[in-house]
Amino acid sequence: MGDKPTPRPTDAELAILNVLWERGPSTVREVHDALSPTHDSGYTTVLKLMQIMTDKGLVDRDERQRAHVYTSRLGEQRTQRQLLGDLIERAFGGSPAKLVMQALSTTKATAEDLSAIRHMLDQMEEEAR
Repeated sequence: MGDKPTPRPTDAELAILNVLWERGPSTVREVHDALSPTHDSGYTTVLKLMQIMTDKGLVDRDERQRAHVYTSRLGEQRTQRQLLGDLIERAFGGSPAKLVMQALSTTKATAEDLSAIRHMLDQMEEEAR
C-alpha cells in the first residue's frame, strides 16, 4: 500500500484540525461552535470544508450515527512536521538553521523557551555521537 503524501491543509482546514486535535472526535456542530468565537464561518461553510477534508484524506468521517463524527486522520505533531518541512524547503532553502535563526530573531524567546531549545540541542548532539 503506497503512502501518498497528505495534502497540505489550508488555513481554514488547519483551524478545524486544531479543534479536532484539542477535542477529539467531533460533529460538525461541535467544530462550528468551537470555531465561532474566533472565526466568522457559518455552519454550512464548516460542513462543506469538513466534507472536502474527508475527500482530501485529512479527516475520517464516522457515519454510524445520525450526526456524523469526524476525526483527524493524522496527528498534530505529524501535520506540524509536514508543514514545517515544506516551509523549510520553500522559504529557507532546506536549512533548519536559517528557520531557527529567523524564528528567534522575529519573536522574543522566553527563558523557558531557550532552556528547552538548549536541552533539545544537547540531546541531538548526544545522539549524533
